[in-house]
Amino acid sequence: MLRWSSYAAAGTACVAVLVLGTSYAGLTSVAAAGQSQTRSAFNQGQARPAEDPAVVVHGKALYGINCQACHGPDLRGGDMGGPNLLRSQAALTDQHGEKIIPIIQGARMAQGMPNIGLNNEDAGAVAAYVRSVIGTIGGQGTPPGERQKKPLDILVGDAARGQVYFAAHCASCHSPTGDLKGIGSKYAEPSQLQGNWLRGGSGQHTAPPSTVDVTVSPQDKLSGELVHVDDFLVTLKLSDGTQRSFARNGDLPAVVVHDPLEQHREMLPRYTDRDIHDVTAYLVTIK
Repeated sequence: MLRWSSYAAAGTACVAVLVLGTSYAGLTSVAAAGQSQTRSAFNQGQARPAEDPAVVVHGKALYGINCQACHGPDLRGGDMGGPNLLRSQAALTDQHGEKIIPIIQGARMAQGMPNIGLNNEDAGAVAAYVRSVIGTIGGQGTPPGERQKKPLDILVGDAARGQVYFAAHCASCHSPTGDLKGIGSKYAEPSQLQGNWLRGGSGQHTAPPSTVDVTVSPQDKLSGELVHVDDFLVTLKLSDGTQRSFARNGDLPAVVVHDPLEQHREMLPRYTDRDIHDVTAYLVTIK
């Protein structure tokens, strides 16, 4: 479990989003679904409905009042120690507020993120604003005019350094002669390769779904594919296709989640820009 740095003042209103965000279902959808789809260059696997402009404007105002001191005007972290929301898995994968709203409303108080007292509608507007900013990743700062049509060259890293980094941090699970064989030839653009390895894809297969073990009693233990988990409920799909749900009361029943991409999510906030460019430059050479 990752630990965020402590917040500078108790009760400070910030939207702290954990990289290992827990799924919270059943909340009222507040982001209006449009017809067009937006896609973040950093998180290419997530297609999102267009946000309601009025909701985004409202959320931006609330963010400025309640969140900016901790998370900064550009969501990249502020003076009071809040994390970078642009690298948060909860923010990157949130669709309608199901990941962000519970955190705004106190689900992460034990980690130092206070309940800032917003109702579902206002918290959902903040979530919509955060998603709207994430949707512009890759487009902000693009020069005007004809230069916008020039593809961005991301191969600016050092392949030799990338190979050293790969050996130290990735080789225990991945191999250039195994699951990554030929990965440099599988993508038309290096940016696609970069987005894929940051998500945890190897280029040859999709990661298996998360599984969960639920122990109701020493004689009653079930295992299956994880459907949903939060502080109050866990749902799993058994091998016969049926689903079982259990109410959670503290540590009962005992729940152990096995996430095949956990290490990738843990690494996400630790990468420096140089690490990302170097590893991409190395992976491109694996033909």
